[in-house]
Amino acid sequence: MRKPVVYSGKARVSGPVAPTPPAPVAHPAAQAVPAEAAAVTVRPPTRWRQGLTRAAVDPRVMWSVMGLLAVALLASQWLGTAGPARELTQKDIDAAVLRTLTTQVMPSPAAKAAEVVRPSVVRVMSYGRDDKGEEVEQGVGTGVVIVDKGIILTNLHVVQGARTLKVTFSDGSESTASVTGAQPENDLAVLQAHTIPDDLVAATMRSTQDLVPGDQVVAIGFPFGIGPSTSAGVISGLGRSFRSPEGEQELTNLIQFDAAANPGNSGGPLVTMDGEVVGIVTGILNPTSHRTFVGIGFAVPIESAASAVGLPPF
Repeated sequence: MRKPVVYSGKARVSGPVAPTPPAPVAHPAAQAVPAEAAAVTVRPPTRWRQGLTRAAVDPRVMWSVMGLLAVALLASQWLGTAGPARELTQKDIDAAVLRTLTTQVMPSPAAKAAEVVRPSVVRVMSYGRDDKGEEVEQGVGTGVVIVDKGIILTNLHVVQGARTLKVTFSDGSESTASVTGAQPENDLAVLQAHTIPDDLVAATMRSTQDLVPGDQVVAIGFPFGIGPSTSAGVISGLGRSFRSPEGEQELTNLIQFDAAANPGNSGGPLVTMDGEVVGIVTGILNPTSHRTFVGIGFAVPIESAASAVGLPPF
């Protein structure tokens, strides 16, 4: 049985609260929201979807410890045949665990976060037609699966004007997709993949209300079509406004971050160290005419992004 969209119930005890976004204004270009998406359910906050709960100790560490204990046991048995028997003591076990913890290279928090959300990240390709009527690549962006029935969030500017859309899932499988909803005021689009993998995993979304500047985040996407690529940084600010050089529309109530993002990252998830999505990457600021990252990126808060699909509030 497929699993519904998952919200995280984690919350910080104290800290500044991000400003509440203004009530969205209906836009004539907004499209109807699939009833299927609006009917999704929210799991109790005390239980997360399979694959997100992490053990306190990395599995590789546990296997290493078990291996060392096995060696110690064999050694004790050998000593029993060669001389006086020696029992394996708690001190021996503690020493084996300590040696493993001090010699084992542990994955970074950013690596763990990327591992959690990567199965939900997709590459989005848009295609148009040239003067001869032949299909040509128009652009590349990123999307994130938020419902395991193939519902994907991305940026509206990634798919706007495309005649054909194709998405590539984390397992390498491909599918055409259709735009089923839009929220132009937040540069968001909702896609429905036509063919989905049997084991498709939806990302977990988390409220931005307890985020504060300095919180670590990871951005995952396909910058310049390369990826999936992972970059790490921190939340630089909240409640920011941004107007892209190409557009006249100003986006507001954005998350500012400094994890590297470039063209192609648009539509990708901005996630916490737990691998929970708090935003959709939507733009980068560069005072020059170059479309490259200089340290200031913006993401639409996940509350706005989820409302584009008709998902219930946190």
